[in-house]
Amino acid sequence: MNRKVPTVRKHAQDETKITHSSGNVFVDLGFDHAEAQVLALRADLMVQLEQTIKARKMTQVAASKVLGVSQGRVSDLARGKVEKFSLDMLVTFAARLGKPAKVVLSKA
Repeated sequence: MNRKVPTVRKHAQDETKITHSSGNVFVDLGFDHAEAQVLALRADLMVQLEQTIKARKMTQVAASKVLGVSQGRVSDLARGKVEKFSLDMLVTFAARLGKPAKVVLSKA
């Protein structure tokens, strides 16, 4: 999630101004850096979990049994409902899928 992607904004005079992304959409949306990092980690982990479930051709019912949650929770995961999952829970899901999550601190 650290790619610099330009965004285009139209001004009242119809001039185009390009604003470069910070590399974290949540920072760009106004979240403070600490919260934005957690949100980005959660979103990234959710995508990877969903990809793992799809790659294994698991149904939501089968995934729910492995993850230890209801099928509805797997549906929330598949639909990207980030607000419904803590980072803690997503790390637990990864472990239950045999894909332990790892956080690596970057050099500042």
